[in-house]
Amino acid sequence: MKSKFYNSVKELTNVYGLVALAMLLAIRVVVGIFANSTMALFGNMLKISINFLPIAIAAAVFGPIGAALVGGLGDILSFFINPASGGAYFPGFTLNGILTGLILGIFLYKNNVNIKTVLISWTINAVLIEVLLSGYWLYFIYGMGSGTSFEVYLWTRLISEAIKFIPSVLLILALGKATGKIIKKV
Repeated sequence: MKSKFYNSVKELTNVYGLVALAMLLAIRVVVGIFANSTMALFGNMLKISINFLPIAIAAAVFGPIGAALVGGLGDILSFFINPASGGAYFPGFTLNGILTGLILGIFLYKNNVNIKTVLISWTINAVLIEVLLSGYWLYFIYGMGSGTSFEVYLWTRLISEAIKFIPSVLLILALGKATGKIIKKV
């Protein structure tokens, strides 16, 4: 585990790594602004997004540190470039992006993209970050004073992750494998 973080930091010392991460960050920002959909279920609390894809690619190629940078900076830049897209800035969601990058990077780094690692990393991220932590942030922002219980936010997040399960896993597998082939040729 320690070597994954060390090697991930080393990935950031060459120009190629920095340029590729900058491109993934740019993709993450564009996706964060334009590729989100809020469904009219549960009081518009069900949001579907592909924000995780550039983070997952960064995780497979550059490890947990590079992916955490793409996740965290992507959230911050998405907000500051288009603040009208999601309300006020909330640092909890930036933390979610960083943690998502770390989790995916630990499992997918060095192109260890296979069905087992994708399922494990996606499940850990979905349960801990997307359901529990995001559910808490949403409850903290919207629910505390409204009388809506924390459980409503948890169930909404759980349903959202269940809907995204198969497409997310398939996209990570496909893009992770394709990225690995491209990187091997460079």
